[in-house]
Amino acid sequence: MGTRTAARDAPVEPVVVELFTAQGCAGCPQANRMVEAMADKPGVITLTYAVDYWDYLGWADTFARPEFEARQRAYQAAMRLRNVYTPQVVIDGHRQLSGAEADAIEAAVDVEAQARTFPPEVEFREGGHAVGIGSGRVPTGGAEVWAVTFMPGPQTVTVQNGDNRGQDVRHVNVVRSLTRLGEWRGRPILLPLPEIERPGERMAILVQATADRRILAAAVD
Repeated sequence: MGTRTAARDAPVEPVVVELFTAQGCAGCPQANRMVEAMADKPGVITLTYAVDYWDYLGWADTFARPEFEARQRAYQAAMRLRNVYTPQVVIDGHRQLSGAEADAIEAAVDVEAQARTFPPEVEFREGGHAVGIGSGRVPTGGAEVWAVTFMPGPQTVTVQNGDNRGQDVRHVNVVRSLTRLGEWRGRPILLPLPEIERPGERMAILVQATADRRILAAAVD
């Protein structure tokens, strides 16, 4: 899915739905299912980030990495939230809702689908070794380009301890790595991409405002 290709009646610019979840969070499996149901929706890019701050309850999350919590805390600071929490859904980098609010999330995605104006074009170059970012208006504070590597489709983990003990917890589009590729200053640039580490993984590119974290453009290879 790219910024210039979409199914009929889908938004031209995809909406990015980021779920912050944990295998040890009792309320997260329901949110995981809700995001999984959105994963194949035209014009939506869903990404699941596992965090580890619930590990003390008895189960160490098998997908969590420190940089995922750091990303969530960057959203906390930008949105001036009191705390981080799970399940949290962040839409296009600047609108957040509890993962329990399925109807509100669907409505917010529909609103965001119409909100972008003149975003920079994102184009994966042939061979998959570089990505081009086109020209556009730079937000106050500048913008960054991020590569998000994820495993597409569902994955199931059997939780052995903690609040979800004995449950098979499903996740979709689990993020495996985050790489900051560089700054975008409004002029076309070409950036090298990191290598895919595991067979079957895919990569999403996010052009994101540095200050308020709004996602300006996104694409998946």
